Amino acid sequence: MKIPTSKENYKQMKKISILLLAIIALISCNNKESNLIVNANIEGLKKGTVYLQKIEDTLMVDVDSVKVNGNANISLEAFIKSPQVMYLYLKKVDNSQYDDRIDFFAEEGEVTINTTLEKFVTDAEIIGAKNQEKLEEYRKMMTRFNDKNLELIKENFEAQKEENEEKLIEVNKQYESLLKRKYLYTVNFAINNKDLEVAPYLALSEVFDANIKYLDTIYNSLEPKVKKSMYGKELKDFLKERKEEQKEIENIKTEETDTTEENVS
Repeated sequence: MKIPTSKENYKQMKKISILLLAIIALISCNNKESNLIVNANIEGLKKGTVYLQKIEDTLMVDVDSVKVNGNANISLEAFIKSPQVMYLYLKKVDNSQYDDRIDFFAEEGEVTINTTLEKFVTDAEIIGAKNQEKLEEYRKMMTRFNDKNLELIKENFEAQKEENEEKLIEVNKQYESLLKRKYLYTVNFAINNKDLEVAPYLALSEVFDANIKYLDTIYNSLEPKVKKSMYGKELKDFLKERKEEQKEIENIKTEETDTTEENVS
């Protein structure tokens, strides 16, 4: 019979310690108390399942769920480390055409969502904290931009039909102006709400392809607590990627210019 050496005992104890730490960490994560409660009332819903969801690593994941069987008033819970956009997803048993998602800005505390089965998304009234209020304010303004955009699409179609080149050029100018105003409004809105997590969220979701200087301006204006938030960190990482990509493009252009000059000489 082989007697374990002190070195072998040390290795074995180290493995057991690592395993115990992993188990403790897992139990600790599972035992975290909920800090978000979502109360929902879906008028007309008799049977189905309602899910509270979030995006994690680009995937939609279920956080909590409730089966509805006659009572349309439900409550869902979750633990969130940082304010973020989450989703209320309805999966109806007998009619999939109503399946849909309501997005809302979640943060610690309570959120109340009142809606109907027939118009699950469009009838939604959300009572939440400041981030949710500001998100709704922003989207109301975006509705005006979108309505104008639809008008320009109609005008563009009519100009093409009439083969009116002058009108097409004018409509195109109006579209470019509208797009610029939409981007500038978003940038200014984010800067004016630098103390809220909705600011970096809008930068990432609405103007991610804007000039880097605008995204830089938004990030640099954020208050420290917002920079440390989930969306604040994501914006920082995204900016780093954009800057690296831009640097690579500039290097390629420089190399092409140098090659052209050499060929000419």
